[in-house]
Amino acid sequence: MKPFFGGLGYCFAILVLQVQGTNYRFYGREPQRVSPLRFAHRPVARHNLRNIQAAQDTVHTPERLCKSRPLDLVFIIDSSRSVRPAEFEKVKIFLSDMVDTLDIGQDATRVAVVNYASTVKIEFLLKTYFNKVDMKQAVSRIEPLSTGTMTGLAIKNAMEDVFNERAGARGRSLNIPRVAIIVTDGRPQDKVEEVSIQARGARIEIYAVGVDRADMQSLRLMATPTLDDHVFYVETYGVIEKLTSKFRKTLCGEDSCSLGNHGCEHICVSTAASYNCKCRDGFNLNEDKRTCAKEVRARVTVDPCKCEAQLAFQKTVQSSIQSLASRLDEVARKMQQLENRLHNK
Repeated sequence: MKPFFGGLGYCFAILVLQVQGTNYRFYGREPQRVSPLRFAHRPVARHNLRNIQAAQDTVHTPERLCKSRPLDLVFIIDSSRSVRPAEFEKVKIFLSDMVDTLDIGQDATRVAVVNYASTVKIEFLLKTYFNKVDMKQAVSRIEPLSTGTMTGLAIKNAMEDVFNERAGARGRSLNIPRVAIIVTDGRPQDKVEEVSIQARGARIEIYAVGVDRADMQSLRLMATPTLDDHVFYVETYGVIEKLTSKFRKTLCGEDSCSLGNHGCEHICVSTAASYNCKCRDGFNLNEDKRTCAKEVRARVTVDPCKCEAQLAFQKTVQSSIQSLASRLDEVARKMQQLENRLHNK
């Protein structure tokens, strides 16, 4: 009997070892989610604006992040009487900073600027400048028009006179995105909904930036859905430059991992929208999506339950059963003999 039960116990132990031979992964805690900011910081004291700009100039390195998918990009800027001269200078600084983040070129991103108030002035077209120096100089020469706020008219002019191949926009077959960024601080004096629908129907993606007294409902009517991604608000022109980093991510395709590994224990991999952490060979990514755990495998040097071993085991079991049956027959024969003797007496 010992070989029989010993064989059963041996195979059972091997089966248990196989079940436990899967990979073990050690997980950390679930990460906490942080909601993204939709608005720039609140206004700061006027005497600190110079310090903020100096700090931005220190850390800002043009072209450091922009992978630059090619764009046909048109800025539509409000220069009505409600925009004071000092505030309009802030808008021009914002435009220059945006130019710095883009890969400007004939085969890269092309930029145009539409200036508007009661009338519309196209400052330069998509085909006018293909280098940053000339483009920024042109931006610095823009003067406010200082009258009403005909935002709908400005969108119409941009759609018809700027976003076309004669003005430097690339053909539809090239699939170059057409993007408009509208910056305004007031309420439009004309209709914006219908013309904005027409522009979006012409595959123009519209971002609406409101400043100070801007009418939020009008911004929503102009912008491309989803509104959370296309409508922005800042409380003063003094902090509009803070939107540069937001548009850099949206328009350029920011190389997130160039800023650091974001807590990735092994490898940071940039994606179109953000980044992912990955692990080196032999490691698995934990549930926190940042740290890595080494794979642990139970090693089995011999697997006696494969085909040949199973056949040998079956033969051993059959032999044990036959031996046991033979012994039982012998016991039964002897019991019969004993019974006969007792009966004869």
